[in-house]
Amino acid sequence: MVLSMVRWVGKVAIVTGASSGIGAAIVDALVENGLIVVGIARRTELIEKRAKELSDKIGKLYAFKVDLTREDEILSAFKWVEDNLGHVHVLINNAGFLSEELLSEGNTDTWKRGFNINVIAPCIATREAVKIMRKHDIKGHIIHINSIAGHKVSPLPKTNVYPATKHAITALTETLRQELNTLGSKIKVTSVSPGLVVSEMTVLRKDISEERKKIFEARPILKSEDIADGVVYVLSTPEHVQVHELTIKPVGEPY
Repeated sequence: MVLSMVRWVGKVAIVTGASSGIGAAIVDALVENGLIVVGIARRTELIEKRAKELSDKIGKLYAFKVDLTREDEILSAFKWVEDNLGHVHVLINNAGFLSEELLSEGNTDTWKRGFNINVIAPCIATREAVKIMRKHDIKGHIIHINSIAGHKVSPLPKTNVYPATKHAITALTETLRQELNTLGSKIKVTSVSPGLVVSEMTVLRKDISEERKKIFEARPILKSEDIADGVVYVLSTPEHVQVHELTIKPVGEPY
């Protein structure tokens, strides 16, 4: 199997949650491989700063401000991309939300935010991307940044609805694959499921409890760049090869 990113050079990719962590690392990797990348997030100033730092690379980075709990803002982002940059070829649904609280004592609004960002937003973005790809006969690629929590509920305390949202992504990935087969589409879909990664959702979050911090410090951990490398690998496969699920764990991962 020959791995190559050549067919994506000059093509448009959308990455959600692109301001930090895994999303920022994915943006870097795609720009370095020659893609025109639109980073979607609330903190666009971080993406704009990164765009200047990547100005000497083959590809190019743009920032677009979106609150992923608002459908109208997601739709506006896709329209702007279509009007100004061209048809989307790659969509990376990366943005995620995790609150540290017990399920049995949780807050309803927090649960809704988790499902809106982790499940509903990827559904909306995927719908819009597939619509464009099918209309223009694009053999594109949809990648969901999932989690090992999307396959097995770990004993890590206070994850509340997060595993449920990620199990939903596992199901949605397979649902979409089957739908695309039925439609005769050559669009590929992949779930990338990392173990523990250094990010603002884990060890770098400002409101992390001492209990959670000790748990994380005792476990092996991945870098955001490790996940970005996995995304590049998936995109590098030939058109007839679909990596449906890529699980990435650090050596020594206990779950």
